[in-house]
Amino acid sequence: MGDARPVAVDARDWGWRYASRLAWAVQGATFRIEPGERVLLLGASGAGKSTLLHGLAGVLGGADEGESHGTLLIDGADPVAVRGRAGLVLQDPDSQVILARVGDDVAFGCENLGVPRDEIWRRVREALDATGLDVDLQHPTARLSGGQKQRLALAGVTAMRPGLLLLDEPTANLDPAGVIEVRDAVDRVVARTGATLVVVEHRVDVWLPVVDRVIVLGRDGVVADGPPERVLAASGADLAREGVWIPGHAPRVPQPGGAVPGETLLRATDLAVGRVRGSAVRTGIDLGIPAGVVTAVTGPNGVGKSTLGLTLAGLLPPIRGEVAASGSLAGGAGPAPIRWTSKQLLTRIGTVFQDPEHQLLGKTVREELEIGPRALGLGPGDIADRVDDLLDRLRLRRLEKANPYTLSGGEKRRLTVAAALATRPRVLILDEPTFGQDARTWAELATMLAGLAAAGSAVVAITHDEALIDALGASRIALAGVPA
Repeated sequence: MGDARPVAVDARDWGWRYASRLAWAVQGATFRIEPGERVLLLGASGAGKSTLLHGLAGVLGGADEGESHGTLLIDGADPVAVRGRAGLVLQDPDSQVILARVGDDVAFGCENLGVPRDEIWRRVREALDATGLDVDLQHPTARLSGGQKQRLALAGVTAMRPGLLLLDEPTANLDPAGVIEVRDAVDRVVARTGATLVVVEHRVDVWLPVVDRVIVLGRDGVVADGPPERVLAASGADLAREGVWIPGHAPRVPQPGGAVPGETLLRATDLAVGRVRGSAVRTGIDLGIPAGVVTAVTGPNGVGKSTLGLTLAGLLPPIRGEVAASGSLAGGAGPAPIRWTSKQLLTRIGTVFQDPEHQLLGKTVREELEIGPRALGLGPGDIADRVDDLLDRLRLRRLEKANPYTLSGGEKRRLTVAAALATRPRVLILDEPTFGQDARTWAELATMLAGLAAAGSAVVAITHDEALIDALGASRIALAGVPA
């Protein structure tokens, strides 16, 4: 479908260090990717995979953003000088939607490149066809599912005819059907265009049918490289111990005891939820959130799971119906969480948003963890004790002085979980708590959530992660079908 020429990629002892960080995000990366190769880039959380993709896309910034060593080249050129040769698709479908209509959104990148108008719309239609997004050009982007939005982002990149397609955990926030939709769309695009492909994902099994090579990035460079079957056979056990998701090496999570629900801490009655006043995305919700149990909220993208979570958390007002807290949870604050002050919420309901960057406030990781306890008026010693404990439990100690925005996606997720736990709320509501985690940090997070429930907290996990639900023995609230 195109005139793009697949590119070669060369990394020679390449590294990058963010300006606010002492440690290098990537160090000693050396490899060559031939034109048209399909590569799955693996590594533990924090190994620098996303940083490497951003370097290849030419979007890491200049000397004020950080420093590099070694060489990183696309067809022998600095990626910044040939920025249009690489196209990058990120984790969050919603963050990549720019315009209100599908056709305009796909055309946006081509317009910025100065492609002639007639050529733009030919490319738009070809890109939509290649990604399998069979909707009208006038279709509202707001009405697309998560999987459709991710294919929309892929179509926008495809229309620009990149010779290098870079995917940074493109299925991390998608339901199982959306995962397969996007994986198959990528397969079609690279088959049609011949583009070189580099995809970062923790879940290896999803992408094995699409790729012909695996590169594993460690803290000091490449630790394994070759055909998937050879790398997995020779190094699978070692890589699994380092946190890489390897088929046949599932992480172990201590099995929680039988669920013993305690008091119902939150109850929704005839609840209708939505982001816009008077416009419900889901109606007729009746449920209870008990102490001592992990409750999983499941369902396809777009059915209102995140909106329900924010409403239960007292951060969105109900469209109709009510959310009421038990007397012991409210503790004199009144039954309606939406009427509580932010300080009252801190010790009652903690929330972890789907996008970690939507709740980062501190200049450093340590400062981020201090915000909640300080708002509660705790003394310096108590604050330090809580923060130190969380830094260790969530593998953030080496990052305590780092700017939160320079962390990897998985590290940001662990930071926001830690920040929510810092005020010790009785109810914890987490939206996709395990996204971006390697096998080791996934198991540690799952173990922590199980421990919180066993200690009497109510834990609500909005998730597509069936392995997490099974590991925690979670009860399930399934939102299915047409949302409203």
